[in-house]
Amino acid sequence: MAKTLFEKIWDAHLVKALPDGTFLIYIDRIFLHERTGSIALQSLAEAGRKVRHPERVFCTMDHIVDTFPGRGDDTVMPSGKNFIQATRKEAKAAGITLFDIGDDRQGIAHVISPEMGIVQPGITLVCPDSHTCTQGAMGAAAWGIGSSEAEHAMATQTLRINKPKLMRVVFEGELGAGVTAKDMILHLIGQYGANGGAGYAIEFAGSAVENLSIEGRLTLCNMAVEFAAFTGLVAPDQKTYDYLEGRTYAPKGKDWDEALTYWQSLVTESDAAFDKEIVINASDIEPTVTWGTSPQHAAGISQSVPALESLASDDARTAAQRALDYQGLASGDALAGLKIDNAFIGSCTNARIEDLRSAASILKGRKVAAGIKAICVPGSQQVKAAAEREGLDKIFEAAGFEWRESGCSMCFFAGGEHFGAQERVLSTSNRNFESRQGPGTRTHLASPATVAASAINGVITDPRTFTEVN
Repeated sequence: MAKTLFEKIWDAHLVKALPDGTFLIYIDRIFLHERTGSIALQSLAEAGRKVRHPERVFCTMDHIVDTFPGRGDDTVMPSGKNFIQATRKEAKAAGITLFDIGDDRQGIAHVISPEMGIVQPGITLVCPDSHTCTQGAMGAAAWGIGSSEAEHAMATQTLRINKPKLMRVVFEGELGAGVTAKDMILHLIGQYGANGGAGYAIEFAGSAVENLSIEGRLTLCNMAVEFAAFTGLVAPDQKTYDYLEGRTYAPKGKDWDEALTYWQSLVTESDAAFDKEIVINASDIEPTVTWGTSPQHAAGISQSVPALESLASDDARTAAQRALDYQGLASGDALAGLKIDNAFIGSCTNARIEDLRSAASILKGRKVAAGIKAICVPGSQQVKAAAEREGLDKIFEAAGFEWRESGCSMCFFAGGEHFGAQERVLSTSNRNFESRQGPGTRTHLASPATVAASAINGVITDPRTFTEVN
């Protein structure tokens, strides 16, 4: 029987079908961070169990660590220091690899794993973070788990899971100028709803996906979880191989040749079946911005907040009205021209070097509008160093952006740094839930280019008005 990419990975990692209908799956890599990793490591040690394969477990400081220059263990979050120091202690005791504060490899888990070649085509990778699906862009099966599941995976190198259904989302045609992977995924969720991918492993395919860079594919897969999917993935191709070759944890020499032969087999066969397929014309997508408090509250930048009567159900209308009340908006309000107070470029969605280049190309020679607090947080120390070699940091700073150390930063509020109540933030992150970036903060999601253009004008702005000039 013909197989999809996901089925090939699944079959290669299936340990046993269990009587209750679940499956025991072998796990190749485990990634931890200080917010939940310390809990899993402590619990494992207290139970008298050891990490089965320490060399396959990696941990970074990203969620709680501050991103201010000169940072240390002390954080804005009152209990942050405890998490950081506990993680450092437990990681050392367990013998796993830790990317600590001050390590030039430190950064957000889903940024540093691809850039060091930890995630590779055909492997299974888990992390106690919902956006682990990001790494499926490398042709892997990667998904988020809880801290107790992380403990089980470290002790046994296996996990018991339900097998997801299969969906293919095909983006056909070419993207227009100024349209990015972030716009693609927001368009998908806006069209099909935040639960549109529930229960599915989603393969992203089509010419528009094939034409994306690896960074773009990582952005696309990052928000599969916002579509409620089990994971998202893209079949590996020459771009994937070129990206991985020579990276720290990528195979070398003869091992590389053998790995490449296997990776080239990781494609969906032409007559393989999916449970569901969605086809989107890429040319229909424009720069996209969210207007409410769910990623499904998304519309093209030339559009307005939809009329509630256009929504399909009473529940949807009720949820939309609550979102509009929270956001201080009303049906019919235009998205372009909406005044913002803050601009944030960062997160595991859009803080890679390509994202920073995109924003810098618009910011160069320009200034952010008066009164706008603008922050740029690179996704890793390697991204930060690369940006500084190219002089991007100087462009951001000259424009009026704060230039930070790497980490999750203000992508989310967990008792640490945040934006103000009822302040409107245009953000490259992945969630716009109520109080996601601070108590009462109003978040709108967009691409780095849209955030940069909007920061300059002080209002939500179509980035194409700048890219056409540049």
